[in-house]
Amino acid sequence: MAILTDLRDPRVEHVTVTYVEVSNDLRHAKVHVSVMGDENKQSLCIHGLNHAKGFLQRKVGNRVDMRYTPQLKFMLDKGVKHSIEVEQMLSDLLPAQPEDDAIDESSLEPKSESESQESIGLD
Repeated sequence: MAILTDLRDPRVEHVTVTYVEVSNDLRHAKVHVSVMGDENKQSLCIHGLNHAKGFLQRKVGNRVDMRYTPQLKFMLDKGVKHSIEVEQMLSDLLPAQPEDDAIDESSLEPKSESESQESIGLD
């Protein structure tokens, strides 16, 4: 939350922390962030986060009661970008389904017991 509220760096905006990997000895933490924008904005944001690393480590140290405060390393998470690229590839490969071929929703409604018996020949 300190990234959003306490940092005043104009390079750090539109940032989401996606996940954090912590080493077994709890001395190092890789903070994976997703940044909206082009590659230039993403690299500027990562640079701004790394510049504010000491400030953010102090914030973590104040909130967590541990012998050592983990050293933070910010990394760009490209998972969202990759998922958009995969979706684009799939939409290019798979033909678009016209609305006429869409499944008729009335065929998905449950039938009454008498209609079920009639359809299988039990009158």
